[in-house]
Amino acid sequence: MRLKSVLFVLGKILFAIAAIMLLPAACALIYGESPVPFLAPAGLALVFGFLLTLNPKKEDRSLFAKDGFICVGFAWILVSLVGALPFMFNPTGLSFADAFFEAVSGFTTTGSSIFSDVEVLPKSILLWRSLTQWVGGMGVLVFLLALMPKSDNKQSRYMHLMRAEVPGPSVDKIVPKLADTARVMYGMYIALTLVEVIFLLFGEMNLFEAITHSLSTASTGGFGIKNNSLASYSAYSQYVVTIFMLIFGINFNVFYLILLGQFAKAFKNDELKAYLIIVALSTAIIGANIFINLYSANTAEYSFRHAFFQVVSIMTTSGFSSIDFNVWPSLSHVLLVLLMFCGACAGSTSGGIKVSRIMLLAKNAKREIKYISQPKAVMSVKMNGKSVDNEIIRGATSFIIMYGMLFAVSALLITAVDGVDPITSFTSVATTINNVGPGLGEAGPAENFGFYSAFSKFVLCFNMLAGRLELFPILILLSPTAYKKQA
Repeated sequence: MRLKSVLFVLGKILFAIAAIMLLPAACALIYGESPVPFLAPAGLALVFGFLLTLNPKKEDRSLFAKDGFICVGFAWILVSLVGALPFMFNPTGLSFADAFFEAVSGFTTTGSSIFSDVEVLPKSILLWRSLTQWVGGMGVLVFLLALMPKSDNKQSRYMHLMRAEVPGPSVDKIVPKLADTARVMYGMYIALTLVEVIFLLFGEMNLFEAITHSLSTASTGGFGIKNNSLASYSAYSQYVVTIFMLIFGINFNVFYLILLGQFAKAFKNDELKAYLIIVALSTAIIGANIFINLYSANTAEYSFRHAFFQVVSIMTTSGFSSIDFNVWPSLSHVLLVLLMFCGACAGSTSGGIKVSRIMLLAKNAKREIKYISQPKAVMSVKMNGKSVDNEIIRGATSFIIMYGMLFAVSALLITAVDGVDPITSFTSVATTINNVGPGLGEAGPAENFGFYSAFSKFVLCFNMLAGRLELFPILILLSPTAYKKQA
């Protein structure tokens, strides 16, 4: 491991997080609150950032593939530790375990919370919760890459950071230069966020509500500013948030093709078509299920709206809720849990396994079945009309195996320690490892995660980090060989 290279990047990350903390500090001044809970951590971040980046040699700034994974893993732990400080310094007075859980949930865009009453929180803390999700949605390292000077001739080495952080089976640069790729991605991200703010302002939301909800929607995070999430807002606001959750679940490469006017190529994307079909079918099934069993006294639009909202919210791993779906029939519960695991598109801000990875594994299974009857045939797995490299398929298979192992161990641990019922433990692990937010049972949309012990909260924090970074950047930190010096 190139220690100086990793420490240099971590120092830059501390500078970035300190700058971001100035926004909620300004919010605190506007609403007559104390800015100290943000200025004090920002000051600490600046001091340590300065120490980590002090007089680095140019050769100490380059990164190899292994360094990229290690750097990303430590960076997300670091920003979560710093991000927890405002929750501890604030009058809310959270314990370290609770503050760290809330910060990890924010940066990983999970949206699970330990707060039982968010409406009593200061405005600055509510904004900080949404900001952590917005920064984490596109990635803290991608944010750093977007700020990288164009003259940096080492930026090709930082591709390992993007590959380790951006979700999906594979990551490609949108444009030739990596820093420009990050800028394009963040440009689209900011533009879509601002458009949602404008649309929400046409409803009943004020500017603060529109901004915080847009930040959480863009990141598919789901932190709200009301205890019932979006249930108390109008049908118009719920539809706006649903549409934008759906949009942010799409691969950003598709948006770039649309910007270039290559509409045919954009809409021929196999993953996009599968994603939209899954949303449509799931909405139809759940909508019919809840209308027949629960809401027949209401209009069909009522059932459709809440089914559409929850399907998109769960599949994109946003975690917003428009209703308490804990009371829905078993068929709807099962389908929602399956959507938790599915996730949306690769290269989006969503969590989960991803539609493309599921498609790859399904097509590979189909190929293996064909091999049994035609052992001499030459067959390949194709996506978007192109053959997929076997390395990508191998990576997807390894991901599923590690994912299953982590899921089983985590569920056993929190059940053994806290003695929660199987539905609560299963969905708590599912919702954290897939970065969804609410689960079922005691961790349902009308509840919170505050009842868990400190040990279980740290287990769930590990799951959130592992899920957001697609396992390997976090798991590699547990391997002793990762820290051996590379020649």
